[in-house]
Amino acid sequence: MVSEKMLTQDEANILIGLPKVKKYDDIYAFPSPGDTLMVPVISQNGLENFLIDINRGRIQITKCTYQERHQERTILLRLDIDGPPHHNPYVETLPLPDLEPYNGRIIPCPHVHLYVEGFMDKWAIPAPTDKFPNTIDLFKTIEDFLDYCNVIDKPKFWRESLNGF
Repeated sequence: MVSEKMLTQDEANILIGLPKVKKYDDIYAFPSPGDTLMVPVISQNGLENFLIDINRGRIQITKCTYQERHQERTILLRLDIDGPPHHNPYVETLPLPDLEPYNGRIIPCPHVHLYVEGFMDKWAIPAPTDKFPNTIDLFKTIEDFLDYCNVIDKPKFWRESLNGF
């Protein structure tokens, strides 16, 4: 069995902060309830590959997850909307000082899962309202999430119900 190399916190922070661009000029159909979509993006310098995932709830159609992955496997950021609350681990020594108010806490949706060295995506914080002001509008929120992931040349999405971009 091949073990996966875990990123250091510095490596993850660098990857999250890298300016990213769309990999293709395709126009993607924003997923309908119950559907998923994976959109490739790359670092502006072309050296790093990422995927942006959109997963829509089937029964609870307001439930949606947006996720940024590096090299197809490592979750760097995930935004959960209208899903179950997340229970953070409780630790004696915090891996990041900013997590102190959330140590062992239950975080309601919407929340953002962060890559934390040694924990992968097991920590969540409340979604910052200045970054995600209207999570009810799932189509607008993908634009906000792409900004949060530092995608500067964004892929285009088509929302069938609006017959437009």
